Amino acid sequence: MPASIALQSRRRLVARVELAGSAFCFGLMAILARKLTLPGLGFTAGHLAVLRFVVGALVSLAAFGLIPGLYRPRHYRLLVTRGLSGGAVVVLYFYALAHIPAGEAGILYNVFPVIAVVMSLALFKERPTIHLWLAILAASLGVVMVLGQGHLGLGLGRGELAALAAAVFAATSANAIRAARHTENAATIFFFFCLAGLPVVVPFALSPWPSLFHGGLGAWGLAVLMSLLALGGQILMSEAYGTLSVSEAAVWLQLLPIVQYLLAVPMLGERATGAGLAGVLITVAGVAYGTILGHRRRA
Repeated sequence: MPASIALQSRRRLVARVELAGSAFCFGLMAILARKLTLPGLGFTAGHLAVLRFVVGALVSLAAFGLIPGLYRPRHYRLLVTRGLSGGAVVVLYFYALAHIPAGEAGILYNVFPVIAVVMSLALFKERPTIHLWLAILAASLGVVMVLGQGHLGLGLGRGELAALAAAVFAATSANAIRAARHTENAATIFFFFCLAGLPVVVPFALSPWPSLFHGGLGAWGLAVLMSLLALGGQILMSEAYGTLSVSEAAVWLQLLPIVQYLLAVPMLGERATGAGLAGVLITVAGVAYGTILGHRRRA
């Protein structure tokens, strides 16, 4: 028993590190997506979504060819469901980033961990501890302070509605990943995410693409980097869901908009505020609190 408990503790530690790495990858991905959809670079939300799935699928196929046995799908319906919901998340969130500030999109999209926890109560009969609920509440409050810049002036235009819809689909995807990890590895889940998600986003990428040969090489390089960051974020998140519950993962996923906020200062020229920095501290404190006291201890 002591050896088993020690092994489980190490797995949980690794899973938390994976979620922190996932938050960094997704945060930087969002910054690059926002930059690439600014006027002059020529990319739309649909272009970036298609490129993200194509790059992810090609890298997955290469990995399957190099590592025998890595591709082993079992629950096809669940894998396709995850892919379709993930495709909706990508195109909706990129659309939101293209039409509203990154901070505002982040606030609305970041309700998805809370929605995911509520879904997990019915799907997996998870019962988060009171400490975990308090950690989620504290971390969410910190995120609102960070991305709200000290005020809450949210409207309900197309960009805002797209971010909220992305949050619902993201919560569905989180629970689908958690369910799939009982039978599927992270690489297989990611491949079906790309494969099933691609038809969802293709209709949104029919406008002319930016030229690769007329000053667009740098922009295309950033777009490919964005796609690789998305790949890393998805793989790390799927791996973590193999160990952590949806509710505990929800606490750590609150780090995503914090990373996005901190990176937006040097990369997009956005201004950090006192309320924002206080929100960073509150979010980190909430994550720490949930990590230490949030999970149920086994007898």
